Amino acid sequence: MRRRDAASDWIAEALALKLTETGKATLVQQLYCSLKEWIQHGELTAGDALPSSRYLALSLGISRNTVLAALDRLLAEGLLIARQGAGLYVADLPTLLTRDERPPPLPVRYSKRGMTLLALSGTLSYGHRAFAPGVPALDLFPREQWQRLLRRHYHHAKVSWLDYQTSGGLPELKAALCDYLRLSRSVRCQPEQIVITQGAQQAFELITQLLTDPGDSVWMEEPGYGGAQACFLASGLTVTPIPVDQEGLNPSLTSKNAPAPRLIYVTPSHQYPSGVTMPVPRRLALLEHATHTGSWIIEDDYDSEFRYDTPPTPSLQGLSEQSSVIYVGTFSKVLYPGLRLGYLVLPDTLAEDFRCAHARLHREGNYPVQSALAEFIANGHFTRHINRMRAAYRQRQACLRAALAPAVAAGLRLSGGHAGMHLVAELDTIEVEESLVKHANDVGITLSPLSRYYLAENKRPGLVLGYAGSTENELLTAGAWLSEAWQRLRH
Repeated sequence: MRRRDAASDWIAEALALKLTETGKATLVQQLYCSLKEWIQHGELTAGDALPSSRYLALSLGISRNTVLAALDRLLAEGLLIARQGAGLYVADLPTLLTRDERPPPLPVRYSKRGMTLLALSGTLSYGHRAFAPGVPALDLFPREQWQRLLRRHYHHAKVSWLDYQTSGGLPELKAALCDYLRLSRSVRCQPEQIVITQGAQQAFELITQLLTDPGDSVWMEEPGYGGAQACFLASGLTVTPIPVDQEGLNPSLTSKNAPAPRLIYVTPSHQYPSGVTMPVPRRLALLEHATHTGSWIIEDDYDSEFRYDTPPTPSLQGLSEQSSVIYVGTFSKVLYPGLRLGYLVLPDTLAEDFRCAHARLHREGNYPVQSALAEFIANGHFTRHINRMRAAYRQRQACLRAALAPAVAAGLRLSGGHAGMHLVAELDTIEVEESLVKHANDVGITLSPLSRYYLAENKRPGLVLGYAGSTENELLTAGAWLSEAWQRLRH
């Protein structure tokens, strides 16, 4: 459909709302003033086509001469131009007139949850630049293969997929995902326990909506993942930061006066952002504590596929006999963030209710994409892609370490990097952290300050350096800049 045809209906309908037979102004004046106001204030912009006079007259139920009189006046004032055989168009004016008397804008009053969410949104990074954490190797994703799959699955999409869906995700994807998780992560599950979501963030929100009330307590790793922090705080939960040591979240470091948690959020395979792995004894102790307090554990297994020199650790969910763990996964890190697909593996007691609530709140869909992903997994493409990315990320981390070697030799401390997609550089003061972040932004480098991942006042300064989403040349260049900048500040 041409643009002028598509616009004709809404222009005619909008004019119909403006015109009135009982007004003091004539129909010509009303029609003229309405169109002039839209042109002046940008509702109609340069090059926009107007409906024909016959179409407007018929749609508005008025004389064509009335329409022509209004349009001729706009033509005479230069607001419209006529193109031979093509009709009338809005003129390309050098400057648009502005409205002299605008009503004052309504005062904005955000809710307490809204204010909390906006405050936490400052940690978002915009644009794909060196060291942006959590970004996979988009340049290495098999786009052509994936696009062929998408085209075929869209072409053969079932008519029923156009309707609302209430299955908790495409059954074929849940079956393929179930096989993968049982083999690679020792997750205990059946397809019926899986609910496909639009990313891990939606999974967190669904958990808080169904299992918590405002004011309930949630234990959060300190430092911890900003997306989970934002979800819990915006849901009105009382977040208790639990310090992370070399074995992950440590329940023994909790204040004796802290309320029993309704939820316990952990990233045991690769704690975000510190990078430590929770050993099995600590996991068993955490499971025992959750059983004692009647808490649900949220296991965020966001990038466990990427381990380099240590054997994989079974999931926390696979160790649980009491079904107290809700396992959350995402395809954002292993494939690409724009896919917007994640999943929940739920205990049997929760699965059906979560499926119903998800369909009610979020109107699940996009089954052709889920169908393409199911084939991508079932045919082995998913596993092969993970293996390629594991090798690429190992090499990219080595490049980053090589670029930072002069700073490391001068005392900069880096995390072990045994797994994941980022390293943590420890700094001496918050002032050094702030200075590096500011100067890096000036030269187009993303530095994510470690202090932002803390909720309590006792913050540790540092930098979270993502390396997976940058090429080796980018890492060498940005790493050399960071090494030099840190040494300058230190001296």
